[in-house]
Amino acid sequence: MPDAEPADLVTADLHGSLEDPALVSMNFLNEITGRYPDALSFAPGRPTERFFDLESVQRRLRIFGEHLAGELGYTPEEVGRTLCQYGRTKGVIHRLVTRSLARDEGIEADPESVVVTVGCQEAMFLVLRALRAEAGDVLLAVSPTYVGLTGAARLLDMPVLPVAGGAAGIDLDDLVAGIRAARQRGQRPRACYVMPDFANPSGLSMDLATRRALLGVAAREGVLLLEDNPYGLFHAGGGRPPTLKALDTGRRVVYLGSFAKTVLPGARVGYVVADQRVRDARGAPGLFADQLSKIKSMVTVNTSPLAQAVVGGALLEHHYSLDRANSREREVYRRNLRQVLAGLEARFGAARGVSWNVPAGGFFVCVTVPFEVDDELLELSARRYGVLWTPMCHFYGGPGGTHELRLSVSALTPEEVEDGLDRLAALFADRGCASARGAGHVRGGGSAP
Repeated sequence: MPDAEPADLVTADLHGSLEDPALVSMNFLNEITGRYPDALSFAPGRPTERFFDLESVQRRLRIFGEHLAGELGYTPEEVGRTLCQYGRTKGVIHRLVTRSLARDEGIEADPESVVVTVGCQEAMFLVLRALRAEAGDVLLAVSPTYVGLTGAARLLDMPVLPVAGGAAGIDLDDLVAGIRAARQRGQRPRACYVMPDFANPSGLSMDLATRRALLGVAAREGVLLLEDNPYGLFHAGGGRPPTLKALDTGRRVVYLGSFAKTVLPGARVGYVVADQRVRDARGAPGLFADQLSKIKSMVTVNTSPLAQAVVGGALLEHHYSLDRANSREREVYRRNLRQVLAGLEARFGAARGVSWNVPAGGFFVCVTVPFEVDDELLELSARRYGVLWTPMCHFYGGPGGTHELRLSVSALTPEEVEDGLDRLAALFADRGCASARGAGHVRGGGSAP
């Protein structure tokens, strides 16, 4: 019997999103880091690894087990089953999550409105899957926006309509115009995705007046707000305004959270607070979180109880305050942000056409340059100059960002920051941007042209 033909596939027969720039971007940015491991990297929005501690993982697991046995009265068998068996779809640390939100964010939430997810990425996917009911359903998002949100929407065939950011973090007039124009085209705007605190990738934040006005727009226009808040605790001093969810009195805000930056990225634990009321076909009331749980049960079944236990143990260990738990990390990010901003001023303060924003916290600084920034230049930067960063064009759904790059300040040491900025200055100098110092000089780490 002759061998059967191999079952090869072509992309034309697969879902169209697999060729979408948003999905291609994520893979490219991950792969180039792997191809140039010796390059100093301002690219990934990762937390510092300085305080990673495997012993703390075991300690927190033990603390959570003791919490189950002590505070909740579980038998040893029930403790083992909770940690090792398939678990509750909505999660087992939901009560601890709401205590933490009340302590750190002033958010009072029903534990039943929380779904604990496999990272915040799953939380986004669940919410968009539930909201995308018809072909005309669309999402709005402040542009530039996190590529993971754009990619999740593409997987669900949900168009993302850009909303201008501006100095206030969102242009409310443009938001209203976008909503109304979409309706005139026969589309149904379901929600607007925002990151009010130190946004990825722009680093911008919204002031209190803008937050209140945004909630008013959402109420008048009949849309939800998807508030993503991975960086809110990492302010550079002086505090920050309350979250949209803390200000939300009309259940307009679906709150997306993550423990990747504040506890442990490897745990892959996030959550969504979805307290909106939902009535089924018979008129029976329920929570939006219950609907998200149905979807999750068909996607990941449940979030790893062991991973949840590590996060839960961290919350218990620090009396539910991640603000308190991240004091060391916050100081690292503050120092690095100050150092990067000062380093940019020292090197490019007099350079024509080079400018940057000054975020009040978070991980990211956006730099504008007088030359084109693309993946080809990033590849050259990694190979010849030994420094990585992120082209901002990856964060725009259409044209935009072609003269901007994002620097992440979170993962480098002070010495690496200085060395990396010198390498960046050498790249800029070769592109015709005069530098105060460091131009053309690359200290060790870059490979030959």
